[in-house]
Amino acid sequence: MKHVTERPFAAPEVAARQLVQLASRSDAVQDGRIHIEKIKYPFLYTLKASGAEFGAGIRHAVEKAWLELHESGTYVRLRAPGQDLLTLR
Repeated sequence: MKHVTERPFAAPEVAARQLVQLASRSDAVQDGRIHIEKIKYPFLYTLKASGAEFGAGIRHAVEKAWLELHESGTYVRLRAPGQDLLTLR
């Protein structure tokens, strides 16, 4: 019998909030850009999330206007600087 543990980032909103938190801790370069690997690496390897959870989290954060994803996919920007996005519902 296999025991399956519940994935902590299976819900897109939870993953999106974690990605916003990681982005807010990262140093922005030119024009508030945050390179995607600055949030992707810790999400996938430190927090042990999956690629599907990362994709769903990014999509959810963009839909909620928490993050702006560049069309090339190489960087993101926080959409509302100075506002506490983690407490928004």
